Amino acid sequence: MEYPSKFVEEAVNQIAKLPGIGKKTALRLVLHLIKAKDENTYALTDALNNLRANIKFCKVCHTICDAEICSICSSHRRDRSIVCIVEDVKDVMAIENTAQFNGLYHVLGGVISPMNGIGPADLKIESLVNRVSDGQSEIKEVILALSPTMEGDTTSFYINKRIREITVKVSVIARGVPVGGDLEYADEITLGRSITGRTLFN
Repeated sequence: MEYPSKFVEEAVNQIAKLPGIGKKTALRLVLHLIKAKDENTYALTDALNNLRANIKFCKVCHTICDAEICSICSSHRRDRSIVCIVEDVKDVMAIENTAQFNGLYHVLGGVISPMNGIGPADLKIESLVNRVSDGQSEIKEVILALSPTMEGDTTSFYINKRIREITVKVSVIARGVPVGGDLEYADEITLGRSITGRTLFN
């Protein structure tokens, strides 16, 4: 594709690196930004710069936040006896949108996937084990809310194996979420029922 400017080409190439965006969509976005008011374009670049410079990850659950400890972990209104284990931050957002869960979270940052070179050491599993086994911990139940894929099930089995000696109940969300699907694509009603209808992990 021929571009009228090297600056347009560079912007298109960078935007096209985003997931789900091809060169044509990237070009439309770039042309839109060129036509937009200066303050709108600068507001976008400022927001992206602030994102990279100031975003933090909660020291307790590893979700994205603005402070050292996220608002969920620091809230006194949450049930601190239950921790929901999820793959990524988007899963926390999906479950929160159901308004069916009032416990805490632990974000693994992925799932075990040997094909992609991701092992247990690449995830936040060790910090989970330490968090659950801490003598001062109030945790009584761990909910495994990973996507029902081969990688998700492998990760659930591994976590269960690591924490089964600790006196906590290990449950898994009900299979209202379709097998082979991702939590982020499940509708809120299905996801909410999966959380409330969770079962013991076997």
